[in-house]
Amino acid sequence: QVQLVESGGGLVQPGGSLRLSCTASGVNLKYYYVGWFRQAPGKERDAVACVSAYDGTTTHYSDSVKGRFTVSRDNDKNTVSLQMNNLKPEDAAIYHCAILYGGMYVRSYCGVRQDEYTHWGQGTQVTVSS
Repeated sequence: QVQLVESGGGLVQPGGSLRLSCTASGVNLKYYYVGWFRQAPGKERDAVACVSAYDGTTTHYSDSVKGRFTVSRDNDKNTVSLQMNNLKPEDAAIYHCAILYGGMYVRSYCGVRQDEYTHWGQGTQVTVSS
């Protein structure tokens, strides 16, 4: 039913760029804020960024990616994207997008707590290596 699919991951050299996409089916992403999280092997899953619903006017970024990553939405494509520039080896991880499904619609909020999200994509692998 509700499905989120990440795409765009791959192998990139340090300093390179990737654009990840989170595309939804069975749900209109326009009405949901979306979080991006990543998990490297042996490490906890960490928040990366989030974007609010509707026009996506509210965004948050972790300190480690601020200034390098940009999250945006394209409601016509039912997609939220994460543009990642100047990638570093420490950015290597599996990247997941997530939504809170079934709650109240909120317009100007997005969260960075993973326990507030209910539906997660399968993840896409980002490898940063020389």
